[in-house]
Amino acid sequence: MKVAQAGTGAGRAADARTPVLIQGFVGALLVLLGSYGVGWLAAVSPLNRNSLLITLRTEHWGVIASTVVLTVGCWVMVRAWLRLGQVLRGWPDGSLATVRRACWLWSAPLLLCLPIFSRDVFAYIGQGRLVAAGQDPYQDGISTLSNWFQLGADVTWAESETPYGPLFLSIEHLVNQLVGTSPDLSVLLFRLVAFAGVVLCVVYVPRLAALHGVSGAKALWITVPNPLFLISFVASAHNDGLMVGLAVAGTYYAATGRGILAVVLVTASIGVKPITLVLLPFIGLLWAGPGASWPRRIRYWAYTAGLCLGIMALIGWANGYGFGWLAVMLGTGSGSVFFAPLGILSSFFQGAFGALGMETAWVLPVLKAVGRIASVGIALVLIFKGTHSHLVQRLALAFSAIVVLSPIIQPWYILWLLPFFAATGIRDDWQIVWVYFTVAFFVAFGAADQIFIWQFLGWLDPWVKHLSTAISWAAMAYLALLDPQTKHLFRGFWGSLRAPKAAA
Repeated sequence: MKVAQAGTGAGRAADARTPVLIQGFVGALLVLLGSYGVGWLAAVSPLNRNSLLITLRTEHWGVIASTVVLTVGCWVMVRAWLRLGQVLRGWPDGSLATVRRACWLWSAPLLLCLPIFSRDVFAYIGQGRLVAAGQDPYQDGISTLSNWFQLGADVTWAESETPYGPLFLSIEHLVNQLVGTSPDLSVLLFRLVAFAGVVLCVVYVPRLAALHGVSGAKALWITVPNPLFLISFVASAHNDGLMVGLAVAGTYYAATGRGILAVVLVTASIGVKPITLVLLPFIGLLWAGPGASWPRRIRYWAYTAGLCLGIMALIGWANGYGFGWLAVMLGTGSGSVFFAPLGILSSFFQGAFGALGMETAWVLPVLKAVGRIASVGIALVLIFKGTHSHLVQRLALAFSAIVVLSPIIQPWYILWLLPFFAATGIRDDWQIVWVYFTVAFFVAFGAADQIFIWQFLGWLDPWVKHLSTAISWAAMAYLALLDPQTKHLFRGFWGSLRAPKAAA
């Protein structure tokens, strides 16, 4: 099944690039403006005393208008992203430069946003304070600190150990030493840290794609100017941006035979979020090179593991936390989300057993254990089976198994996987349509789910979330069915759904 795309000549494509770039920039500006009304702010932030922000954030019309502007801005960015892929169809010379301009232009307004789609960045502030106070973030929650709530952290994570690696603890401590407990300056610095990961992706995704015979421009377009990527790793300031950027750079260097640098970079990625441990066996295989015998593979696995272990031990010794992150990593993952496969199964079985009057508390822990065992099993198969030329694809699939078979899948978790799949080739058929729908779903979810509203306007909260969701559904329907340009992207998909099945 082929997905049709609107055909344009090279000259018309070149002429269309500037309007598309401007459209994405306008969308990012709308997101920026909307964030000032419904983005997250710490209670002690001086911005809470700004008269214009007070009006936007305390008046009914301000909250509603900000919600509309933010949500519309997200969908203007989505349309610009879709159109950018259309006007660069065939990926002629100069396409990569155009995609890079989109990355920079569309990121710029988001660097000035109030945090949206997530408030995890405020937890980073609290963890930096824990380090500065000499406490252990792998044992103590930020609720042990005075005035922790005033600095914006979500109460959900107040008593949780940090799930981050020791390198990121050092970054959090450094931010604390530079700006103290200033929430706004802290957010800006953490955003710049995450943006460093975005820059790494801009540099290394095209290079990794070139090794696989894939257009670097196309791979970069799928990955970075993607609005979900930019919002999650720039506006939200998620440290996952740095984790992914380091992992992609490390994979590229491993694939080009520079194994020591590769392991250092991937170990730094693990030092941000330990989930990228799953990449290490594949890095060792890439370092060993094509046609490597089993003794050579085992030897390079030993080099990889030894170097990583030594670096992590050094970081743990320097900050005094050792390997505390490992115990936390093995114990994380309580709860589930409704769109995760295990979350769906958990809801189904809990409902079924509950209707029969049976105990249901065991369902999620059992499914979580099964998912973890299955994901490790899949990763092991992919480590030992397959050709060297498909190693990065095998890496991406193993990483996907770890993510998909977890009971909790946050929207930005999908972005851990996207650069690797994009660099190894996403076809212009159901595969790219799957990317479109996944991005659309999580943009709609994030825009409605993470909206800040003062408690005294609490009754307004469900209504603006419904409003945001309605705008998103209308935008999705327009782009897929009515828009004169973008509907062509989905024509083959809708046709395949309507086509009668062949007789058996």
